[in-house]
Amino acid sequence: MFADDLLDAIDKKGNPCVVGLDPDIEKIPEHLRFGDFRSSVASTFLRFNCEIIDAVADLVPAVKPQIAFYEKYGSDGFRAFEDTVSYAQSRGLIVIEDGKRNDIGNTSRAYAEGHLVELGLDALTINAYLGNDGVRPFLEVCQNHGKGVFILVKTSNKGSGDLQDRLIKVNDEEIEELRRLGIGLESNLTELYNLVALQVNGFAQQLKGKRGYSSIGAVVGATYPEQARILRKIMPNSIFLVPGYGAQGGTAKDVVPCFNADGYGAVINSSRDIIYAYLKLRQEPMDLTSPLKYKPKQFADAARESTKRMIENICFELARLKV
Repeated sequence: MFADDLLDAIDKKGNPCVVGLDPDIEKIPEHLRFGDFRSSVASTFLRFNCEIIDAVADLVPAVKPQIAFYEKYGSDGFRAFEDTVSYAQSRGLIVIEDGKRNDIGNTSRAYAEGHLVELGLDALTINAYLGNDGVRPFLEVCQNHGKGVFILVKTSNKGSGDLQDRLIKVNDEEIEELRRLGIGLESNLTELYNLVALQVNGFAQQLKGKRGYSSIGAVVGATYPEQARILRKIMPNSIFLVPGYGAQGGTAKDVVPCFNADGYGAVINSSRDIIYAYLKLRQEPMDLTSPLKYKPKQFADAARESTKRMIENICFELARLKV
């Protein structure tokens, strides 16, 4: 089961950190670039990703490629995505695709089987806002093939509140459950993300592993720690995939509410701060005028150092949680 596999990988590496593989040709070192054709860009992406993976494979339990960066370059880019997935898995890493897929009926099933079975991904991010009938095919594939999904609940982007924070009316059963959890309601209204979380929790109970966590997880942004604290109460058995750490402003302290008291329950993703660390790490970290610490050909070394820093920061805060 995916949840047990992920927790075992976290134990093996000693941390819950995830490296996002979001290649941007403008930020990749020039020595890896050898043309502007789609096939050339795709080959550059694969070389870049493989070096990043080699640099962090012994440090983290998982990587998270965002498929949009690859789909931009058509079939060549998609091939680079597939090869990246295969290479990461060959290095013993769990691969979570950030694809945010969803539809209804057979189309939803095609997404689920295509990405989780045919492409061999370990887990996939999905969008539940089309309703339960759009989610069920993913749940069935997870159950039948030992895969996982992370359902969007409260995302890390600034505009997430435009819809996700809207107050909506809940039914008597939902009111009772929220009040049981100590979540106050005014005029029987709650934020939309709380209602989605209640539904995710219902899904999660169907696919719990030996360690009590479910293969049905949730996406909860590091940039909203107070909301995460409430969502942790609503979804105690779901593993949170937490974007927004680092470049988007989330800190190690901000992600602590995403975890349960046992120190489990979340994986923290960082993308730009790690894979493009060679563009920002300086010889004197506190001096922004200090020379850059790494040359472009050392981008993988910079990624490794940035990953180590992230692990140190996250594990420090988690140690305080367990005290």
